[in-house]
Amino acid sequence: MADAKSETQSSNQMWGGRFASGPDAIMEEINASIDFDKKLYAQDIRGSMAHATMLAHQGIISAEDKNQIVAGLETILKEIEDGTFAFSRKLEDIHMNVEARLAALVGPAAGRLHTARSRNDQVALDFRLWVKEELQKTERMLSALIAAFLDRAEEHADTVMPGFTHLQTAQPVTFGHHCMAYVEMFGRDRQRVRHAIEHLDESPIGAAALAGTGFPIDRHMTAKALGFREPTRNSIDTVSDRDFALEFLSIAAIAATHLSRLAEEIVIWSTPQFGFIRLSDAFSTGSSIMPQKKNPDAAELVRAKTGRINGSLVALLTVMKGLPLAYSKDMQEDKEQVFDAAESLELALAAMTGMVRDMTVRADRMKAAAGSGYSTATDLADWLVREAGLPFRDAHHVTGRAVALAEQKGCDLAELSLQDLQAINPAITDKVYGVLTVEASVASRTSFGGTAPENVRQQIAWWRARN
Repeated sequence: MADAKSETQSSNQMWGGRFASGPDAIMEEINASIDFDKKLYAQDIRGSMAHATMLAHQGIISAEDKNQIVAGLETILKEIEDGTFAFSRKLEDIHMNVEARLAALVGPAAGRLHTARSRNDQVALDFRLWVKEELQKTERMLSALIAAFLDRAEEHADTVMPGFTHLQTAQPVTFGHHCMAYVEMFGRDRQRVRHAIEHLDESPIGAAALAGTGFPIDRHMTAKALGFREPTRNSIDTVSDRDFALEFLSIAAIAATHLSRLAEEIVIWSTPQFGFIRLSDAFSTGSSIMPQKKNPDAAELVRAKTGRINGSLVALLTVMKGLPLAYSKDMQEDKEQVFDAAESLELALAAMTGMVRDMTVRADRMKAAAGSGYSTATDLADWLVREAGLPFRDAHHVTGRAVALAEQKGCDLAELSLQDLQAINPAITDKVYGVLTVEASVASRTSFGGTAPENVRQQIAWWRARN
C-alpha cells in the first residue's frame, strides 16, 4: 500500500496542484502510452544523457549533477535491458517512468535534467532516433533482398520464360531479366529510405514545448552527440512535425506493395498449372485434409501484411490532417502505427529474401511455357519490317493472319510451313525461322534495358557495384 501511495503522489506531483486528485481510471486508460512507447527506452535515455552533458558544458547545471544523472541513467538502462525495471501506467509514458526512477536513484539532481526541454521535444527526439535506426535496418534488409535477386538473375540470365501482360503470354524474356525487374523496384525503395534518413537527420531537442528556451543551450552540440546532421530550425515545426513517421510509413507501404506483387507471382508460379518454381518445406505448409497439397503460406502472408502496413499509413495521415500547430495529444497515436508497420515490413523482407534464395527454378517448365500463346509473333512482325521492308502496321496484319492460321492448324508459328507463310505474304523466306524460337527472340532484344542475356549480365554487374 505504501508503494502504491508513493506512486500516486509521484504522478500527482507531475501534474501539479490543478490535478491534485489525479486522473480517474478512464483518463488513465486513454492517456497512458507506456504500454507501447517503452520501446523508445534506449533512445530516451540516450537523448537525456546528451542533454545533461550539454547542460553541464554550458554551465546550466553542475558537473556533479550531470555525473549523477548520467550514472543514474546508465543504471536504468541496465535495469530495463535486464528486465528488472518496473514500468508504471500511472506515470503515463517512457519519459516520466525514467525520470521517476532517476529521482529515486540520484535525488534532487534528477529534477535538473528537464531544464530547457519539454516532453514535446523529448518525444520528437526519441521517435526520430527510433525511426532513423529502423530506416537504417530497412536499408540493410533491402540490400540483402537485392543481393539474393542478383544471385538468382546471374544464375538464370539465359533461362527463358514467358513474359506477361494482363497475365497473358506476351513475349519471351529470361528469368534473369524478370529478377532484375525486382532489383529495380527494391532499389527504388532503398533510395527512398536513404532520402528519408537525409530528411529526418535533424535534432529536435532544445525546441522545448514549442517556442525554444531562454537558457543558453547549445543545440548543435546535442545534435552532433546524437548523430544528427544539425538541429531543426523552427521550434514550432519541430514539435508538431511527424513527416518522418509518415515518410517511413509511405516507404513501407510502397515496399510492401512490391513485396506483395512478388508474393503473388510466387503463389502463381508454384501452382501445378504453372509449375515454374518449387518452395521447400521451410516456406510452405501442407493441408490438414489433402495430403497432396503444398501451400505457399509464407508468400501469402507477405501479401497480406501489405494491407496492415497500408492501414497504418492511412491511420496516421488521418490523425495528422486536422491538427493545428503546434503539439496535440492526438500525436500520441503515431507510434503504434509505425511500430506495427516496421515489424510487419521486417518480417516480410526477411521472409521474401529467404524465399528468393530457397525456391527451385524449373527451367524446363518455364521454357515450355515461353513458346506458348504465339509469344514470338512480334518477332515475326519485326522480321517483316527489317527483311521484307513492310511498314510495321502491315507487318502486324500479316502476323495476325499467320497466328490465325497456326491456331486453325493447332501448331506453333515455327511449325507453319514456308508454303503456308508465303501464301500469306510471298516476301517471307526460310530465314524467318531463325527468329521464331524463344531463344532467338530473347537474344534479339539488345536495346538498353532489354531482356537479351548479355544485357542482363551487364545490369547485374552495374548493380553489384552499387549494392
